[in-house]
Amino acid sequence: MRRLIGIVAVAMALTGCAGTADDDDRPHIVVTTNILGDVVASTVGDAARVTTLMRPNADPHSFEISAREAAMMREADLIVSNGLGLEEGLQRHLDRAADAGVETYVAGEQIDVLDYSDGEAEGAPDPHFWTDPARMLDVVDGLEAAVTDIDGIDEPAVERAAAAYKIELESLDREMTDSFASIPQAHRSLVTNHHVFGYLADRFGFRVVGAVIPGGTTLAAPSAADLRDLTEAIEQAGVRTIFAESSQPDRLIQVLADEAGVDVEVSELFTESLTEKGQGADTYLTMMRANTERITSGLSPGPTD
Repeated sequence: MRRLIGIVAVAMALTGCAGTADDDDRPHIVVTTNILGDVVASTVGDAARVTTLMRPNADPHSFEISAREAAMMREADLIVSNGLGLEEGLQRHLDRAADAGVETYVAGEQIDVLDYSDGEAEGAPDPHFWTDPARMLDVVDGLEAAVTDIDGIDEPAVERAAAAYKIELESLDREMTDSFASIPQAHRSLVTNHHVFGYLADRFGFRVVGAVIPGGTTLAAPSAADLRDLTEAIEQAGVRTIFAESSQPDRLIQVLADEAGVDVEVSELFTESLTEKGQGADTYLTMMRANTERITSGLSPGPTD
């Protein structure tokens, strides 16, 4: 079993654990994004140490890590990543760790993948599968199997933690289904900063009208023609609320609302990153529940509709 050596301070700062790495003989799992980090920690319980590389409120497409964190990846017992092109700034480190023989678990390989249907990313796999809790159940099933293969892991402890967490995911799925059922079909049109809700739309019967950034990554930028096309689509669909992501400034989407020349509200969602504690979305479950409430509120017809 690989052990973390010489970088105790970094590991403790990232995990928030007391003591030292040498005091903790549990297997060490390193996770790329903070959404997956929370899911992994909930799935394994106390059976492993979990270090999440992505800080709260960061952008998974562009966050970077230090040389010490890269070394930590190469010493891990298991690396968990999203895959499907999400961690654009981290891929070289993932490749190097895999080449060094570190066991990896790619969550995107466990699900029924959707492709982007339009924009610059058309035909490429969409990595934002966490917006569908049913697919996250598939991720947890695969993760449980991968973790129980780690040398020295407490398998019964993992099985107990995973079973309890899957019950919570099933409850979340029911809550989202019931909440979205209150939105009339004619009002189920989504516009966001960039394409992030394909899986939610597929699971719960929404239509993605478009996105301000015409691709699957926040690193792209919209042209004037993109904004004009989306403005026309918004007008035709009668969209009453457009959604800005908490990890991105809402300037562009506010400009779009102004350009549309219609009464369109802008509502903030937590989509690609968890927040600090107390900021509204510090776990995957709280993030999804907050988004469900805001989408339902934003798209439900008002008294004059």
